[in-house]
Amino acid sequence: MFIPSATTAGNISPPSNTTVPVDHSSMFERLVRWARRKSPWILLFNSGACNACDIEILSLLTPRFDIERLGVLAKGTPRHADILVVTGPVTLKQAERLRRIYDQMPEPKYVVAMGACGAAGGVFEGLYHVVGGVDKVVPVDVWVAGCPPRPDEIVDGVIKVQQLMDEDAKRGGREWRKGQPVYAWARRT
Repeated sequence: MFIPSATTAGNISPPSNTTVPVDHSSMFERLVRWARRKSPWILLFNSGACNACDIEILSLLTPRFDIERLGVLAKGTPRHADILVVTGPVTLKQAERLRRIYDQMPEPKYVVAMGACGAAGGVFEGLYHVVGGVDKVVPVDVWVAGCPPRPDEIVDGVIKVQQLMDEDAKRGGREWRKGQPVYAWARRT
């Protein structure tokens, strides 16, 4: 109820109940982008290698490295994943599967190529059934070097992807960094 004061006695009108219209769809989209940046879900794809990189990724889930403290969650479906982590050289048999999994991921999607095999084929380079590195099939956002890369280097790669997510959100998409690969490495002690 509106009670007029002495200063408003001459001009008595109730306060207006008009509010500024809020665009709920854009607010929801901003919330979803924020949640995806703060808690990315990763999908592991082994395209056929020695499994050393996979063992290092599994060590990330142990309490020693605990990648979940960064909000990262490993998922088994590409339809929920934000980051595709690819290990091993891409073989002729796996190239089509890798592309299909990449296409099933929602936008914005990011790809991390791990190890020497993911970068150029590693020790399998030149074999008749090896296409080469991951970048021959899907665009790669972050390269993690090593054979196999250590878990702290993989954590650094995931942090680089989170930084790319922030930059892409600020600049309106991925077009600003066309042809600019990002390398992740940790300082060796």
